[in-house]
Amino acid sequence: MKKNHPIRRFVLASAATVSGIVLLLALKPASDPAAASAQAGAAPQQTAAAQGAPQGGTAQQSGTGTVLGDVVQTEYGPVQVQLTMSGGKITKADAVQAPKGGTSDQKTALSVPKLNQEAVTAQSADIDAVSGATYTSGGYKKSLQSALDKAKATGGTSGSSGSSGKAGTSSAAPAAQARVVTGTVSDTQYGPVQVRLTVEGKKITKAEAVQAPKGGVSDQKTALAVPKLNQEAVAAGSAQIDTVSGATYTSEGYKKSLQSALDKAGV
Repeated sequence: MKKNHPIRRFVLASAATVSGIVLLLALKPASDPAAASAQAGAAPQQTAAAQGAPQGGTAQQSGTGTVLGDVVQTEYGPVQVQLTMSGGKITKADAVQAPKGGTSDQKTALSVPKLNQEAVTAQSADIDAVSGATYTSGGYKKSLQSALDKAKATGGTSGSSGSSGKAGTSSAAPAAQARVVTGTVSDTQYGPVQVRLTVEGKKITKAEAVQAPKGGVSDQKTALAVPKLNQEAVAAGSAQIDTVSGATYTSEGYKKSLQSALDKAGV
């Protein structure tokens, strides 16, 4: 029995050593440092992605701001319209340029506030010309239309850039066929006046006097008055045009024949 003692001690010592090694292995951390750092890095990435979402929503909000129309030269001076847009709607219209000096100051003061108000109300350039300020009105409408076109191109409007007021329909609609309509002859003290119109849809694209007083001083008056009357008829889109000073009879006869042509055209 005494001879077996050292062997027993050796067996017991070996068993104790093995047990210690097993215990140390059991206490070693199971998580791998690389895996731990990967898990730690996942959270910041998710946070960054979450922070990016509101930025994407802001970029899609409706555009707001101002749009400046083209400068339109008229016989009495330039006209330029600026629009303030919000959510695709005209909230304010201003004439940043308008005819001035002499009688133009009165006409501008009379017409521009009305035109500004009509632009906001109509939400298009399909507005009435102000009586007594035909040139200013015509220039205003052209500059207004150019501002609406610019706003539409940049996504600032709901598509109301023409008289239709419907998004996306103005470009798809077929062009109206041009018609030529001749008004009745209007006899004046100095001779007959007759107007011929070229009409596309509800718009006058051309006006001309196929008959007008002639002979003597009438030649000078006709040469002075008719080009202005033709231009005003196109700009106004109606017979509500100014009488040319010094050619009252020709002007009145022109307006009567013009109105008869408009009635025939259904404008």
